[in-house]
Amino acid sequence: MDDTLLFEARARVLADLQARHQATAEAVSLLEDACADRRWWAEQWPAGEAYVAGLVAQDVQDALLDSVGRWPLCLTCDTDEPLHALHIQPDLGGPDPVWVCEQSDQAVAPLGGL
Repeated sequence: MDDTLLFEARARVLADLQARHQATAEAVSLLEDACADRRWWAEQWPAGEAYVAGLVAQDVQDALLDSVGRWPLCLTCDTDEPLHALHIQPDLGGPDPVWVCEQSDQAVAPLGGL
């Protein structure tokens, strides 16, 4: 497993956490856990390395749901719309993961670009 892939995934997710003011100690800890879990996963399936960044983002998103709620929220739709989240596409997380609005299905930003 090339550590560069994990460092890049960590940096991209951390950038999005910071962009949405969610880079708390708890969130960073969840990010570290997700990176460790995906290291093992990528070691078991080397062909899946291209999916690591998106999967780490999905793991952090799922973990934050329990403590923070939905993250990241969509900020591009009308303010009259009910709050809704973004999700990573493609579903498996790669190879070029982007945040997509769950309501409009429009791409909002690449992972790391919120």
